[in-house]
Amino acid sequence: MITPQLLATNSPVSLSAAVPDALLSYRPEPYHIGAGDTLYITVWDHPELTSPAGVQQQTAANGRLVRSDGTLFYPYIGAVHVAGMTIEQLRQSITSKLSTFVKDPQVDVNVVGYNSQHVMIQGAFIKTDPQPINAVPLTLWQALGTANINITQANITDLILSRDGHDYHLDLAALNGARSLSRDIYLKDGDRLFLPYNDTREVYLMGEVIRPMAVNFGTSDALTLTQALGRAGGLNPLTASGKQVYVIRGANDLDNAPAKVFQLDARSPAAFTLGDEFRVKPGDVVFVGPAGITRWNRVLSQLLPSASLISSAAYTNYSVSESH
Repeated sequence: MITPQLLATNSPVSLSAAVPDALLSYRPEPYHIGAGDTLYITVWDHPELTSPAGVQQQTAANGRLVRSDGTLFYPYIGAVHVAGMTIEQLRQSITSKLSTFVKDPQVDVNVVGYNSQHVMIQGAFIKTDPQPINAVPLTLWQALGTANINITQANITDLILSRDGHDYHLDLAALNGARSLSRDIYLKDGDRLFLPYNDTREVYLMGEVIRPMAVNFGTSDALTLTQALGRAGGLNPLTASGKQVYVIRGANDLDNAPAKVFQLDARSPAAFTLGDEFRVKPGDVVFVGPAGITRWNRVLSQLLPSASLISSAAYTNYSVSESH
């Protein structure tokens, strides 16, 4: 029976601590240059080294692409292996090697094209383009904001962050209430964000409701029994038994665990206050049983056709016997 005591023992558990420590403890390292990045290398007072394509050209035209083998060519120095270096390490390396040809070189290095590191975006997003990792650490909320969640199709209670062979399941609805934690989830190269669609997350309304149907959860799991009944048009006032409102949970459990059945006595309007605090879950079956008079009428509707057939047969036999 759904009672205040049951609701107290089954209140939602705080999920503010549901983020794995492996995600919270990660802190981004300084950016490491990789193949595909474009670098702009400045040697002060030496425009022929800084802007070989001409100072009138855009910065990108004078950029130096890191090749697939992790190297780039620089005048006087030749091929330099730069992949894996930080910006400061490369600056010091070029300064040291260039000092043989240029007196006291003043070198500056900037990344003008971040193309070597990405976070993959998949699922119920508006924008699923890979998002680059750059010198400014990328947080989970920044990535989600750029990707733009499809609020009509997304299941925000089960975002999957895949990292280093592990899948971490995150409830965005819960994290939204613990935003101080979620801001500290930093992403790194190779991460994958997958947001599943909500088309399989349904509650099934059956029995004596106005419109038996499957009710979709939308973007959140905060769907109560009263809300589900309301979407089905409510109880049928002519046929429903207010006492027999059942929530059947786990009937299709693959682990063969016994199903749980919760009952709400909805004969009093105040009972729907309890129903508004009872959260249904995906896969639940809400069944509203018929009233006693409804069951009796259905029994009669099944018996009366049979009685009519018997009466017709008896009358036919009587008429035949009279004619003889």
